[in-house]
Amino acid sequence: MSVIQNIQDKYGKVMAVIIGLALVIFVVMLAFENGGSLFTGDVRTIGKVNGDKIEFQEFSNLVEQQTQMMQARGMSGGEGAAQQANEMAWGQEVSRILLSQESKKLGLDVGKKELNDLLFGANPPQELAQGFTDPQTGKFDAAAAQRQINDIKSKGNAEQKAQINAFLDQLILQRQAEKYDALLTTSINFPKWMMEKRQTEDALMSKVSFVRVPYTTISDSAVKVTDSDIQDYINKHKNDFKQQESRGISYVAFNAQPNAADSAVARQRVLDLKPAFDSAHNIKDFLMSEGINNYYDGFISGSRIQVPMKDSIFRVGAGNTYGPYVDGNNYALAKIVATTSMPDTVKVRHILVGTVTQDPQTGQQVPLRDSATARKLADSLFTALQNGSNFDSLVVKFSTDQGSAANGGVYDNVPSGQMMPTFNDYIFTHPVGSRGIVKTDYGYHIVEVLATKGSATGYKIAYVTKPIEASQETDNAASSAATHFAAQATNQKAFNAAAEKLQQEKGIMKSVAADIPPTGAMIQGLGASRSFVKNIYKAGLGDVIQPERVGDYYVVGLVTEINKEGTMSPAKARMMVEPLLVNQKKAKIITDKIGKISTLEAAASSLKQQVETADSLRFNGQSPSAVGFEPKVIGAAFNKANLQKVIPEAIAGTQGVYVVRVDNLMSTPASVQNLDELRKMRYQQAKQQSQFQSIQALREAATIKDFRSKFY
Repeated sequence: MSVIQNIQDKYGKVMAVIIGLALVIFVVMLAFENGGSLFTGDVRTIGKVNGDKIEFQEFSNLVEQQTQMMQARGMSGGEGAAQQANEMAWGQEVSRILLSQESKKLGLDVGKKELNDLLFGANPPQELAQGFTDPQTGKFDAAAAQRQINDIKSKGNAEQKAQINAFLDQLILQRQAEKYDALLTTSINFPKWMMEKRQTEDALMSKVSFVRVPYTTISDSAVKVTDSDIQDYINKHKNDFKQQESRGISYVAFNAQPNAADSAVARQRVLDLKPAFDSAHNIKDFLMSEGINNYYDGFISGSRIQVPMKDSIFRVGAGNTYGPYVDGNNYALAKIVATTSMPDTVKVRHILVGTVTQDPQTGQQVPLRDSATARKLADSLFTALQNGSNFDSLVVKFSTDQGSAANGGVYDNVPSGQMMPTFNDYIFTHPVGSRGIVKTDYGYHIVEVLATKGSATGYKIAYVTKPIEASQETDNAASSAATHFAAQATNQKAFNAAAEKLQQEKGIMKSVAADIPPTGAMIQGLGASRSFVKNIYKAGLGDVIQPERVGDYYVVGLVTEINKEGTMSPAKARMMVEPLLVNQKKAKIITDKIGKISTLEAAASSLKQQVETADSLRFNGQSPSAVGFEPKVIGAAFNKANLQKVIPEAIAGTQGVYVVRVDNLMSTPASVQNLDELRKMRYQQAKQQSQFQSIQALREAATIKDFRSKFY
């Protein structure tokens, strides 16, 4: 006991210090693993744009908004959609910060008076205009809108204040963007002299004689491109070889998709529903009881219905059911609920007395007025129309459908199945001249049928589907095969050997996926898995990634590339650069063989090539010619200094080396063009491109740090 006591007394303090140090190291490592530092306090910073931070919570809110907007547009969920929402939110936030920073530098402020004009002036935001326009007079009540905003700012709850501040911030940013865009677009100019010069050049036509030596006459094996050659080329063109951080993998995928037995099970499931589906009196209630909420209870022209076996479905007649049949990854039943004669397309106009409007930021429906108030207003407007009021005037004053208000409420060439079912059925089952009030999810529509085209049979069809899903046995078989493969593929050499054996024995091929970003989820050829991408980035070069489910496959991966942000390596750039350098080296061999150029015929003789002619060359290169796409040859052909001369130096083109003599250069009659209209068209084209290009230029000049991969 005394010995143990002596050891404890002697080493107890030392052990305490060691344990304490271990705990400190553990905590520090944990902090760094979670994307931050104990000393910087940046554990919630998800990115930086020129030093301005993007915080995790604010960014998460943006991602949620994007997700809601995508769902409102009917886009499906899943990892791919989540990644898309994340990328859209990131792009939006980076652009916002860059625009705010640049506006501050340029002094593009939005003062209090200007903001008030934006909110309460002649053209208020749509949200305010709809909420504070008197339905009887059609006039915007600016004072009421201002009182409401001031009340929210002073007396509203935290959520209301946050919403109004976000709305105002967005309005200010939009105005700053308009000012910034105006700075750039007003500087765009296409002078008249430039357009006249271009017109003159387009009227020129050249005739040349030439000797051509294609690069294909020299074998690729006759020239060698080294890594040093590629590096030299990269050094001279660094801007063309910038790269973002990415990784590449080889992988073997084991199919976990449903097999024939799984398909038979799905067929039987849908077949079991057929008796109840046949006898259902309320088809909508039956479908909802089966979890089907996308039934379109409206008539659709047979030509617009695009489903498998549609001709067979049509033949069973109204009240009857067809199926089961395969539709994509489902077994389906189709029941014709009703049929009718109807036109192909309809021209209509309408006034929408809306009960809801759409929030432009979130895409969500926001209440506008209650149903009873909307119905009362719709009845009043309908009576006014019947008594001779002008339809166009009422559309401008009262319609909440901004998409058609500027066009008198008109929708032309409307095909069936495009509108809400009740609206659809009214316009396709009533004759020209009919007027009525139709209720939809958006409110009450005062509808008038203006014209119809064609004739067709319309069908109202209900569908019941059951997915063809892999059974647990199918899934287990794929998982076991992947696990067995991974046990053999313990390193890069073993992975490649096992993959080759698997291909020979079972025909399962090894595949590759390149340029996977750290924030990515999509694996080309497989599908989306954020978890799998994270594991790729946790692994080192040559490491094997253990089996994981990606889409319909169990996947074993091998990390084959690790590309850091910066400039491409020669190995990465070789695929792009090597063909260029091969042609350069071949061009030197050919030009050395040509030697000093005296006459075209002498060059043809020494090269054992024929003299060719091209007599209708155009400077814009748009007309086909014997030369092909050779910008350097075209440029030489229209240089007046070369007229009736053999150009003393061989031209290394894109497809070969050329010795050229310019025989003639003439002006031809040019098509008469309205230069003012041409200048206007070019200006509009440049203006449309300028906004994207300006933000892109700011991005390229910015220092952007992306830490999302540590949080998502």
